[in-house]
Amino acid sequence: MQPFTLASLAATAAERRVTIGAVVREHEVKSGEVAEGELLARMAINLQVMRKAVARGLSGIKSRSGLTGGDARRVDEARRDGRLIVGDPLDSAIVKALAVSEVNAAMGRIVAAPTAGSCGVLPGVLLSVAEKTGADDAALVDALFAAGGVGQVIAGSASLAGAEGGCQAECGSAAAMAAAGATQMSGGTPAQCMHAAAIALKGLMGLVCDPVAGLVEVPCVKRNALAAAIALAAMEMALAGVESVIPADEVVGAMGAVGRALPASLRETSQGGLAVTPTGCRLAHQFTKPNSS
Repeated sequence: MQPFTLASLAATAAERRVTIGAVVREHEVKSGEVAEGELLARMAINLQVMRKAVARGLSGIKSRSGLTGGDARRVDEARRDGRLIVGDPLDSAIVKALAVSEVNAAMGRIVAAPTAGSCGVLPGVLLSVAEKTGADDAALVDALFAAGGVGQVIAGSASLAGAEGGCQAECGSAAAMAAAGATQMSGGTPAQCMHAAAIALKGLMGLVCDPVAGLVEVPCVKRNALAAAIALAAMEMALAGVESVIPADEVVGAMGAVGRALPASLRETSQGGLAVTPTGCRLAHQFTKPNSS
């Protein structure tokens, strides 16, 4: 099977009057030895893992370092008390993205979509949009396949790894995947899905990967919530008919080039960015001292 592009995904889906998720699913069946029923079952399990991670994160879980945890529950309490301004699905997406990321920081079970460091974006956006639109689990699973197709293209044309392309490759890719999946689930056309992916990825292009003390906690957890917000903004623009002037595949290529141009200090080495601020250095020293745990 030939690898697809974002443009060919959208064109095939439009021509056959099916979703992008359906095209990706069919491609997976033809490429491997997995029957469609088993493929759907596996994706449904991923969806349940995402839901359980949200629930566990909302319990106020803390990471072993103590750097992160409890923020998802804090924001959710403020949301339920009516102390927030914007409302759902944005507030809900922030809560869920934080919750799943906090579970990851605490070494809990998550779906790396596309990576562990960016695991909160997709469930944050898709589960919240589904609550708003009333989409059922079948639509959510189909949206996950659409998001997966976008991730496959990015992996083949650029990178999904912060160590290779900075945080734009992790949270940026996650935002693009989430934007495409959410746009599909909200009734957007295949072309609109790809415009949403391109707009989201452009919004995070250049984002460096600078984990404090080498831990995927600061600034990673909060960046998941911010990437979810960008994905929702991209979805809204695409659904309204706003188009990305730069085609989605070209945006992916540009992201890959930017990643290769980033100095090593800004690619998950903890040698630049927030990791070398006075506080970042103090925390790194604190966690590397003997008996620091």
